[in-house]
Amino acid sequence: MVLKPAELTPLTALRLAELALAAGLPEDVFQVLPGRGSVVGQRFVDHPDVGKIVFTGSTEVGTSIMAACAPQVKRVTLELGGKSANIVFADADLERAAASAPMSVFDNAGQDCCARSRILVEQTVFDRFMALLEPAVQGVRVGDPARPDSEMGPLISAAHRATVASFVPDGAPVAFRGTAPSSPGFWFPPTVLAPVAPDDPAYVEEVFGPVVAVVPFDDEADAVRLANDTHYGLSGSIWTSDGGRALRVARGVEAGNLSVNSHSSVRYWTPFGGYKRSGLGRELGPDALDAFTEVKNVFLSTE
Repeated sequence: MVLKPAELTPLTALRLAELALAAGLPEDVFQVLPGRGSVVGQRFVDHPDVGKIVFTGSTEVGTSIMAACAPQVKRVTLELGGKSANIVFADADLERAAASAPMSVFDNAGQDCCARSRILVEQTVFDRFMALLEPAVQGVRVGDPARPDSEMGPLISAAHRATVASFVPDGAPVAFRGTAPSSPGFWFPPTVLAPVAPDDPAYVEEVFGPVVAVVPFDDEADAVRLANDTHYGLSGSIWTSDGGRALRVARGVEAGNLSVNSHSSVRYWTPFGGYKRSGLGRELGPDALDAFTEVKNVFLSTE
C-alpha cells in the first residue's frame, strides 16, 4: 500500500512495524518497505507475482496505477481524492453543526481525503450559520502537534504549503480566518471562503489543506445537486432534524461514506470507499474481504 505523504511517513510506518512485533503479531504478517512510490510502488504494480494492488493517494496516481495493472488484468482497490460536502439544513441544530464544522475539514490540517471542504448551507439560515462558524474557526488551536492542546498542526512541506496558498490568492473571497504560529514551520491558518463562484478552484478541486468554501442552497434538491457537482464522491455529512430528509439526501448524494448529524463516517467494521474519481472497491468491513478473494464454481458429476 502506498500512502499520501501527509498520511504516513516512512518513520511512522517503521514504528508501526515495531509496535506490531511488540504486540505479538507474527513476523512477516505486517511488512513495511519504505521508498518512493515511483520505485517501490511501481515494482509491486509491475511484478507478476503480486496479484492485487491496494492504493491510497491522489486520483492522478491512482489512475496511472490502474492503467499499469491493465496489461496483467491485475485487480486494484483505490482510495483516492475527495471534495466532500457538509450539508446543513435550516432545521438542523445550527450551533452544533457550526461548532463541529471546523474539525471536519481542518483536522490533520485538511490533509485528509474525507475532509468536508465544501459546506452547503440552506439559504434561509446562511447568515446565522456563518455568524456561528466564525468564532468556531477562530477558536481552532493551531500549534505544535506534540502539544496536547493543539488541534491542528502544520502542512507536510513547504511545497505543499505553496500549493494550498495558490487556492487563496490575493483578492480571494476570504470570509474569515483562524490564526497560525509565526514560528518556523509550514503553517497555514484555517481559512473560510465565501461567497465562492462555482468554477473557483477552491470549490472544484481537492485542496488537501485547511481551506473550506461555504455555499448557500435553496432546497433539498438543490443541496443534492450541489453535493454531486464534483468528480469526487468519497464522504460527506448531512445535518437535519428530519429523519426522512436525512435518508432521502443520503440516497441522493453520490458518496460512499456519509454521516448524519456527525462527521464520523469511518468505522473499521463498515465498508469504506468512494464513488466516481474517489476510488474503486471497498476497504474495511466484510466487503474488504471480497476484494482479496475469488469466486470459484466447481461442478461434481455423480454419474
